Amino acid sequence: MKLLDGKEVKLKILEDLKQKLLNLNEKLGLVVIQIGNDPASDVYVRQKKKMAEDLGYNFNHINLDENVNEDEILAIIDKLNNDDMVDGILVQMPIPSTLNVKRIQNAILPYKDVDGLTDINIGKLVHNEDSLVACTPMGIIDLLDYYNIDIEGKNVVIIGRSDLVGKPLASLMINRNATVTLCHSKTINLDFYTKNADILVVAIGKPNFIKRDSVKDGAVIIDVGINRMANGMLCGDVDFDDVKDKVSYITPVPGGVGQMTVAELALNTYKAHMLRKSK
Repeated sequence: MKLLDGKEVKLKILEDLKQKLLNLNEKLGLVVIQIGNDPASDVYVRQKKKMAEDLGYNFNHINLDENVNEDEILAIIDKLNNDDMVDGILVQMPIPSTLNVKRIQNAILPYKDVDGLTDINIGKLVHNEDSLVACTPMGIIDLLDYYNIDIEGKNVVIIGRSDLVGKPLASLMINRNATVTLCHSKTINLDFYTKNADILVVAIGKPNFIKRDSVKDGAVIIDVGINRMANGMLCGDVDFDDVKDKVSYITPVPGGVGQMTVAELALNTYKAHMLRKSK
């Protein structure tokens, strides 16, 4: 078993990015809009701020009350869309259920949409056209590429069909000529699919859900889950200790996919800048 070390790959991505940033005459601008006070979101926003500051980006965190009017959010996004100092705009998920998520996400200009969640960017991804892609799925692809794990022709099983991970990752894998099965809470006989997976991606938010009996010998395991246990420890959706001696590669939690997500946001901000300049 070999660890897929997200921290190592993140550092490589950021080092390469720093070289590209040296060729720019301006600072890149990233804005994160947070609505309400979700404790997990606070942690993620701090990570994004640290990443941005380390790279010399101008970082702006707009924290809005959970009772904010939707039109007020759209007005803020419109102003940022028209601000030449802003390259990337991201609305931190989750947002209050009283708000129309899709309307807010689609208000962001596609070439400033560093979360890759606008309908236009998702459509481009499905059609295998160059676009801004959601950070976690792109991070998974870059992690596999870094370790020279072939995707073409492989049976890829993804558990979880969220707009942020499962669906975009399925498109990325199909674009790389994998055979993809997307499983979810209504899937019957889940073990049938997981036992046939060459690459198994688990993103369901259930601690230690996948055990050794559910995985194929020599499989590659990508654990997207991050769950805090009663003792304060973090664990993934895969029972790491139970499966580790049966698989060929596995991501640790923490230190795996989560590391990649932040690196991909940094990359997407640069890509967004270059896309805008080309227009």
